[in-house]
Amino acid sequence: MRRLRNRLAGALLSVLALGLTASGCGGSPEAASGTGSGSGATTRAAVADRVEPLARTPEPKLPVTVRSADGERVTVERAARVVPLSGSLSEIVFTLGLGDRVVARDVTATFEQAAELPVVTRGHDVSAESVLSLKPDLVLAETTTGPAEAVDQIRAAGVPVLFVEAAKGLDDVGTRIRAVADALGVPAAGKELTQRSERRIDAVREDVPDGDRPRVAFLYLRGSASVYLIGGADSGAGSLIEAAGAVDAGAASGLEKDFTALTSEALAKAAPDAILVMSKGLESVGGVDGLVKIPGVAQTPAGLDRRIVSVEDGVLLNYGPRTDQVLKSVVAQLYGEGGAR
Repeated sequence: MRRLRNRLAGALLSVLALGLTASGCGGSPEAASGTGSGSGATTRAAVADRVEPLARTPEPKLPVTVRSADGERVTVERAARVVPLSGSLSEIVFTLGLGDRVVARDVTATFEQAAELPVVTRGHDVSAESVLSLKPDLVLAETTTGPAEAVDQIRAAGVPVLFVEAAKGLDDVGTRIRAVADALGVPAAGKELTQRSERRIDAVREDVPDGDRPRVAFLYLRGSASVYLIGGADSGAGSLIEAAGAVDAGAASGLEKDFTALTSEALAKAAPDAILVMSKGLESVGGVDGLVKIPGVAQTPAGLDRRIVSVEDGVLLNYGPRTDQVLKSVVAQLYGEGGAR
């Protein structure tokens, strides 16, 4: 999610410059389930709100020295107090079985086991003071974590900070898990979790129906701010869409950037059979009823049939231990009753 927010920053400026005025309204209770009149409305298949730790709790073997994604060599002496600075990294630590060592969370860590932990972000930025007040042994960060000054301040205080490459697709799941596991001194658990995650993802892919590949457009929506974007080749959703046996409609229509301001023309060119959105984004425009009122949506095959795929914000693009559930939800909504055909 932090990677997505950073990618969105430039696109949002473009939207504001264009003065996009597509209508948007507040959230509604029905939006989260994707309900609404019309036979094509889908019911969102929820991803479990809990992570599933490995059966055996590993014992870290420390110290270890690992290479951070920013090129630095990081030595981890202890891992009794860990602060992961993204929801995805938090999921990995908890799923490795080391959640009892996590002392804080990023605002995007929304799963149940992390819910009571203190938040060390202000808005979408890391608070160095909040992190340091918890006396962490190790801080895990994405390469997109910021602001840089805050991370530099944490390092300057002598706290080891390991950067992990931001996720771009399904191929990154195992790489990220192993990077975190190695830093925590549990490489065998990292290998086990990688194998479990990849095995489960493969099992979902095997159940994807054969036949015509539906075109799916990924839309980023924030109705309260009149922000409406369509994902392109670098949005991060393409890998998930393709794994579900579909075509990334934005990329296929020639959108090379990560996100582009949503226009009727862009939608017409993308011609999606289904639309993929984050659940809070769908809520922000008033559910399916509000989504189809955005100019151009109702004229697409997806809008005409009200075929909307909705997945929770905090997990959609995490590419971590719950990605098999995300993919399963997308597949169920695409090919199930009321989904794209």
